[in-house]
Amino acid sequence: MKVGPDIAMIGALVGDPARANMLTALLAGQALTAGELAREAGVTAQTASSHLSRLEAGGLLTQRKQGRHRYYALSGEDVAGVLEAMMGLAARTGHTRVRTGPKEPALRRARVCYDHLAGELAVGMLEHLVARGFVIEATDALTLTPTGETFMQALGLDLPALAAARRPLCKGCLDWSVRRTHLAGALGAALLDRFYALGWARREPGTRLVSFTPRGLGAFREIFGVAPQNDAETDSGGDGETEATA
Repeated sequence: MKVGPDIAMIGALVGDPARANMLTALLAGQALTAGELAREAGVTAQTASSHLSRLEAGGLLTQRKQGRHRYYALSGEDVAGVLEAMMGLAARTGHTRVRTGPKEPALRRARVCYDHLAGELAVGMLEHLVARGFVIEATDALTLTPTGETFMQALGLDLPALAAARRPLCKGCLDWSVRRTHLAGALGAALLDRFYALGWARREPGTRLVSFTPRGLGAFREIFGVAPQNDAETDSGGDGETEATA
């Protein structure tokens, strides 16, 4: 008899196309109703209810009731990390969608991964933090150094509050589009929230895309030493803002 964790059970839950679509929709970090997830999966409400029950019983989802609606969310950051890694594996092994869509380049530049920044900009940010000695990257862990603490506090982050949180301060997450590590954990989430608060970036409603203003993108590049990947990164929209996503 085999002992230890049963990855086959997780694989079976994620392996169904409808359930996979539901889970990836929840990577945006927002709780969604059963109806919204049914539309994401392209199934009927009854079928969606069955899938959601299985995902909840399997520990991948949690739900809460508010008014007449039930909202579903990923049960934790670790679920998001596994999904992101599986997307990277699928991309590396050639299992990609037939139609990538016009937002594909934007998703690769900057997107939200559960509650932190992902994509080319996020990977570049972490590599800069490591190069400057603010973060030490080991095989299985990221550690914020004393000089890194000073740097983060100068950005306006409340490190004592983050350190007191029940989640890891620094955590690596394998980026599916770049296939290198970006910063997750309490620090990764706090940095993205800070970018929003400073007016540097905003979430695009109903998507995982993160859009930076020209001022915000300039400040981000200056502070984190991230050079533009290509001309498409600074594609100004009608409102005068620049979308930078990955």
